[in-house]
Amino acid sequence: VLMDDGRIEVFEGMRVIHDNVLGPSKGGIRYAPDVTLDEVKALAAWMTWKCAIVNVPFGGAKGGVICDPKTLSVSELERITRRYTSNMIGVFGPDEDIPAPDMNTNEQTMAWIMDTYSMHARKTVTAVVTGKPLLLGGSRGRKEATGRGVVTTILSAMNKLNMMANTSTVAVQGFGNVGSISALLMHEQGSKVVGISDVSGAYYNPDGINIPAAIAYTQSNKGTLDGFVGGTKISNQELLELEVDVLIPAAKEDQINKYNAPNIKAKIIAEGANGPVTASADSILDEKGILVIPDILANAGGVTVSYFEWVQDRQGYFWTEERVNRRLTRMMRDAFNNLFAVKEQYNITLRQAAYVYAIDKVAKTLKMRGIYG
Repeated sequence: VLMDDGRIEVFEGMRVIHDNVLGPSKGGIRYAPDVTLDEVKALAAWMTWKCAIVNVPFGGAKGGVICDPKTLSVSELERITRRYTSNMIGVFGPDEDIPAPDMNTNEQTMAWIMDTYSMHARKTVTAVVTGKPLLLGGSRGRKEATGRGVVTTILSAMNKLNMMANTSTVAVQGFGNVGSISALLMHEQGSKVVGISDVSGAYYNPDGINIPAAIAYTQSNKGTLDGFVGGTKISNQELLELEVDVLIPAAKEDQINKYNAPNIKAKIIAEGANGPVTASADSILDEKGILVIPDILANAGGVTVSYFEWVQDRQGYFWTEERVNRRLTRMMRDAFNNLFAVKEQYNITLRQAAYVYAIDKVAKTLKMRGIYG
């Protein structure tokens, strides 16, 4: 890739396709200095099971480019993206493999991929990526989709546990896209969101934090809660151990582990992030009777609306936000109910039920398709 100062730099990019039995493979592309092939392989497998759980006709994939976006100009990022895409021309395609945004990539990155692919195809192919700007065939409701999916699964869980949203308390770790939208939607359901956090620290208010005000504050404060006065500052650890009904870890992986799991007091944990609960913590939480809604269900709202975007691009007919949200809610609720039925049938955790359901679905499809040759 040609850099702004005239140097030629070599970057390593990768794309892993785990499975395409159910349909074209689907998964995000992340730009980070520490992306590894093993990480991308694991995330690709996760996507296979995630799509199977929400009954989206896609397989699993994931991509990555080893680079540090903080040190690159916009034009350098564009050239890296276009070079990566042109090397993947035989891999990407609306019926083959469909990328989406992930860590350090966004709708602009997707626009560059779509344009590069379209130039090679000599026609505009909007359905080759999802998470695009609305102008280029993106879907309404895509930005809020993951948070909305998290909240839909929480409300479905409350229904099973005879809990009411308007009398429940909530703590949210992480106040990025997923965390802030989840907090806002729970707030709109009448829940009292008593704790929120981001990299600057955690904030606690037993009377409930004004979530719209917190979101407005971050928007005017370089995207951070630093200095927020709507709550007392506490540690991230204290936030996770608050006496609340619902805990939403939406920051990063391995936040709830064997050391702090015994102190968790929430009745429901909804994994907004990927892998926030470690395997050793899982069994402790299960013994305590805490319902953990696993990441491959809880945060599948994003890939569900990505699927809607792909469908709309293929039809050339675009839905209202209300229609997108209605269909998303229905698919997430149905997925939760399917997994809950498996959980009850085999007396296992919801995470185990998720893998049982997903692997069974992919295996049955593979068996029905048979072996060619």
